[in-house]
Parts: sequence; C-alpha cells; structure tokens
Amino acid sequence: MGADITTTVESEDPEPMGRIELRTRPLKAIAIEEPDVPAILDELPLLGVVAAYAAGTTTVRGARELRVKESDRIAVLVKGLRELVAPSLNSKTVFDVTGGATLHGATVASGGDHRLAMAFAIAALGASSPVTIEDAGCVAISHPSFFADLEALCRA
Repeated sequence: MGADITTTVESEDPEPMGRIELRTRPLKAIAIEEPDVPAILDELPLLGVVAAYAAGTTTVRGARELRVKESDRIAVLVKGLRELVAPSLNSKTVFDVTGGATLHGATVASGGDHRLAMAFAIAALGASSPVTIEDAGCVAISHPSFFADLEALCRA
C-alpha cells in the first residue's frame, strides 16, 4: 500500500515479536488474491480499515474463512465501514473498500469480535468526530490492555 514501515524482530519464541516503526506516507489501494489470504487472515479486518484511508479501491478475494470466525467478519467490517462513510461492498468471498473519503463518527457494531473492535478503534483515530464501538470490551479476548496501549501510543 506504499506505507513506510520498518520492522525489527526481537524474539521468535513462541511467535515473532518485535518493533514496528511507521512514517506518514500516502497509501495506495491494493488487491489481495485468494492464495495470499491464509497468511494474513487475522489481519484482514485491519487491512479493510487501512484501505479506507488509501487512494483507490482495495479488493480482497477468496476470504470465505472470514465468514466463519467469531463473527461474519466480512459482513460486520463492511457494515461498519459504511457507517463511517467508506464505500464498501461484499459478496460471499470478496470485499472491496474504496478509500479517500473522510471517515465520520458513528456507532459501529463489533459483532462481539475482538479483531473487528480493534480495527474499528484504529479507524476511529482518523475520523472527523467520535466513533462508538458496541461491545468494545470483547478485545479482552486477545489484548486486554488494547485501549490503554492505543491511548499511550497516541500520546507518544
């Protein structure tokens, strides 16, 4: 997407852990094809949110597995992005997000899904007014300190 990202792996056990450094740069839409989906399946909700800030339309194909996670992640993501004014479409295995519009405040449903609640929190960072995420407490499933950590990052 054209992001300026530097990563440093500090540990591999039990999973890779390290540092990510980002610098501001305009983002461009991309296409994710079915063979690439399994390796980034859990990151796709966040990718959908980031796509709302990119120029052009990002397309993800072959993401049917997102339909059977903690929620129907495609449906909940697309509905939430529409609430925030990011034109989005979905079918059984594909979703598109057209970026470039200013996201506005709204109330969005997380569907009780921790990854979607976290993704919508990231979307809210650039929204023109407050965003309310229903059932945001579900982030505790995977990252109990997510909101405190996000707030600390925003202050830094």
